[in-house]
Amino acid sequence: MEFFISHTSLLFAGLSANDYVGFTFFIGYMAMFAASVFFFFERQQVEGKWKTSLLIAGLITMIASVHYYYMRDIWLTTGQSPTQFRYIDWILTVPLMCVEFYLILKAFGAKIDLLWKMIAYSLLMLIAGYLGETAFRANSVLWGIISTVGYAGIVYEVWFGSARRLAGNSNDPNLLAAFKALGWFVLVGWAIYPIGYMAIETDGWLRNVIEVRNLDLIYNIGDAVNKIGFGLVIYSLAIKSSSRNA
Repeated sequence: MEFFISHTSLLFAGLSANDYVGFTFFIGYMAMFAASVFFFFERQQVEGKWKTSLLIAGLITMIASVHYYYMRDIWLTTGQSPTQFRYIDWILTVPLMCVEFYLILKAFGAKIDLLWKMIAYSLLMLIAGYLGETAFRANSVLWGIISTVGYAGIVYEVWFGSARRLAGNSNDPNLLAAFKALGWFVLVGWAIYPIGYMAIETDGWLRNVIEVRNLDLIYNIGDAVNKIGFGLVIYSLAIKSSSRNA
């Protein structure tokens, strides 16, 4: 306990009043931790088939909160963007967010190939992005293009592909509304990540337009909104479906 209090005191001592990025690291950590507790407890309020969806929603925010716990330390002690920890977080949480699409559509005919296709797209997007930002910075444009292929694949599946067709054929207004909301998270919310990549990469279109320091601010807010918002959409759908069948 003494170590925890001492460690926390040191962190706050290193957080200056005008360090808005540092503030968002702390806020992101606590917000996603609180969201995890909420999703885990609310599993008891939904039907059995929705318990897995809420479990995954809680895991997404819990994994993110753990990484933000470490990322805030890195930011305060070095002032550097914690790129490695961000990608570790994304490589774990983004595929789980893709799993949610499969779970909500499973009752309406979604096959296992949709699940693996969405996961494959997400891993292609993230692994290529990480390589372009780290090991192969000299060829960052090429890796960025490869990463964008993965992102475009997810967007296509959600807005025009088999996932969209299954949602449309469900004739369930609650599912359609939730699916549309999740689709906007993917199209608009997730767009901050390729935009950030273009601002960081060597020859990116947005290089020197957005400061790297401001990117961390955007990433932190975006992560919290996307992950918590994604889970809340799933929660709302689960509650409505459970109430209707009660």
